[in-house]
Amino acid sequence: MSHYHAPVQEMRFVLDEIVDLPQICQLPGFEEATPDLVNAVLDEAAKFTGEVLAPLNRVGDTQGCQLTANGVSTPTGWKEAYAQFCEAGWNGMTSPTEFGGQGLPETLGLAVKEMACSANLAFSLGPLLTAGAVEALLTCASDELKSVYLEKMISGQWSGTMNLTEPQAGSDLALIRSRAEPQVDGTYRIFGQKIFITYGDHDMTDNIVHLVLARLPDAPAGVKGISMFLVPKFLVQADGSLGARNDAYCVSLEHKLGIHASPTCVMAYGDSGGATGYLLGQANRGLEYMFIMMNAARLGVGLQGISLGERAYQQALAYARDRKQGRDALTGEPLVSIDKHPDIRRMLMLMKSRVEACRALAYYTSGLLDRAHAGGHDPDTAKRCLYLAEFMIPIVKGGGTEMGIDVTSLGIQIHGGMGFIEETGAAQHWRDARITTIYEGTTGIQANDLLFRKLMRDQGATAKVVFGEIYATAKALGMSGKPELQAIGQRLGAGLKMWTDATEWLAANAQTGLSGVLTVAVPYLHLAVTVCGGWMMGKAALVAANYLDKGEGDLSFYRAKLASARFYADQVLPQAIAYAETVKASDTAMAGLSSDELF
Repeated sequence: MSHYHAPVQEMRFVLDEIVDLPQICQLPGFEEATPDLVNAVLDEAAKFTGEVLAPLNRVGDTQGCQLTANGVSTPTGWKEAYAQFCEAGWNGMTSPTEFGGQGLPETLGLAVKEMACSANLAFSLGPLLTAGAVEALLTCASDELKSVYLEKMISGQWSGTMNLTEPQAGSDLALIRSRAEPQVDGTYRIFGQKIFITYGDHDMTDNIVHLVLARLPDAPAGVKGISMFLVPKFLVQADGSLGARNDAYCVSLEHKLGIHASPTCVMAYGDSGGATGYLLGQANRGLEYMFIMMNAARLGVGLQGISLGERAYQQALAYARDRKQGRDALTGEPLVSIDKHPDIRRMLMLMKSRVEACRALAYYTSGLLDRAHAGGHDPDTAKRCLYLAEFMIPIVKGGGTEMGIDVTSLGIQIHGGMGFIEETGAAQHWRDARITTIYEGTTGIQANDLLFRKLMRDQGATAKVVFGEIYATAKALGMSGKPELQAIGQRLGAGLKMWTDATEWLAANAQTGLSGVLTVAVPYLHLAVTVCGGWMMGKAALVAANYLDKGEGDLSFYRAKLASARFYADQVLPQAIAYAETVKASDTAMAGLSSDELF
């Protein structure tokens, strides 16, 4: 089984050349993020994730978590690694300094999150959920609750969870039945059951802060009647110390395909009289608060797919260089390493280029969010950055996770029969990746979000900005005078035309052919992912060619970057034609037939 080595050089390239992190670091609030600090953060994170988290990945997969009489116990080494993680300050990198965080840009934090997810996805999910809970408290908690909980959550002394799903309420949160009963002291008694709660219980922190969606007695029906409550595992006393155990318990653990070391809990609230909870924000606005956090959550899950793709690629490459089998088809040399075989080289390049494209998309989107939320911008610029980021997020989430499944599957294929054997570790990456297209909104939900919440909310104005940016990149490639760049530009331009044509078709049919539009929403999302990935690779190719012309920097790295961009343009971008044709085909084959007739 190969080790994980964070691709720091590639990350720096994307951060500096695609995202322009140095410009973000000059915005008000980020002045502490000097180039030296950024480099130190990336180097230290690479060291920590490679040396501490990665060796525990296999341990966690084989041991899993156990539900005992004292709660959930994590695998060997988990508690010690988490203590090191918090002591080094990784938990609060991007959190506000007023609550003990370091206030660094989210985009730098995203690179560190990628390393943690690649090294050990199951471990990383705990801190990622805590970060989401912190975001929720910053968004809607009272000053009193912030003063009690935030500093300890940001330090990692306490962790956080999100409790949305119930047995009858998956993606359709309107069906939530958990209830909250007001008490005379201003607290609430929470009753209900939640399922699929990541890190709902564990032994790594002193307290766990659950954010629970529930209904008040007088709440309106549907999604407009959902409120959000803070429900701690242990109640907190006036002096900040922990008090009595709250009536919130993990009653079972799910047995899962992957991420075995991440405890997925069934949580019971109120089985012994009611769990004490505190209302967050205003009543009946819980779903609204949740969607404020959803951008970061979906960006983070897209990153998980990218991270596992990177880990699978590294392992497949190491195996291909070591495994000797067959004769070189070109030279006739006997018994060569399999990375010499053209089909293996094709698969490795497909893994590499797709990971690079999706990584650049994720970092680019995070950079937009940093620019939207930082000071120093006029409101119109901030709004433009936010709208662009929100447009890109379903593309990053849907594209990054679907890519992760494809790429980890290719990793198994490159291992051949050994990929099907658990001891090599190749299968774990695929098993771990398989959940990412499901949680935080399935690929279908991402596609509908892109179409109806993002594309159509401003009559396509934001999409036209994206199309314009892609056109400018294709034009720059075409005018470069370099055949390899012109070839990339031609493919990108053709892909863009497919995307714009498909978009126009959807807009024309959205009102009169809704069933057909919904049927092809996911192919449309794949089309967007394919072209946006080509856009990022085109931008990277322009930068790499410039460095090669000047003879500056690591020329081998830039040649590989140019080759990766050309491969993506030749082998991936042409798929845009097929996706566009699929979109325009709509649901013609199924129209007028019932489910009984079809199936």
